[in-house]
Amino acid sequence: MTSKQALESRTAINLACGVIMAQNRCSQEEAMGILTRVSSNRNRKLRDVAKELIEQLSGSGVQTHFDS
Repeated sequence: MTSKQALESRTAINLACGVIMAQNRCSQEEAMGILTRVSSNRNRKLRDVAKELIEQLSGSGVQTHFDS
């Protein structure tokens, strides 16, 4: 995984956690637990589940503010 991919994955996970926190009025730890359970239940990578959630909500892909 390149550093750009790692940044995008981390960004997607953080954004997805924020969305889950807002929707469920929960802590970051609880949101990460929810995201992790979904990932496990779907047998998909955490970063892929997070990216899918953000794409569904925003209608576009995940971008970092470092993208040029």
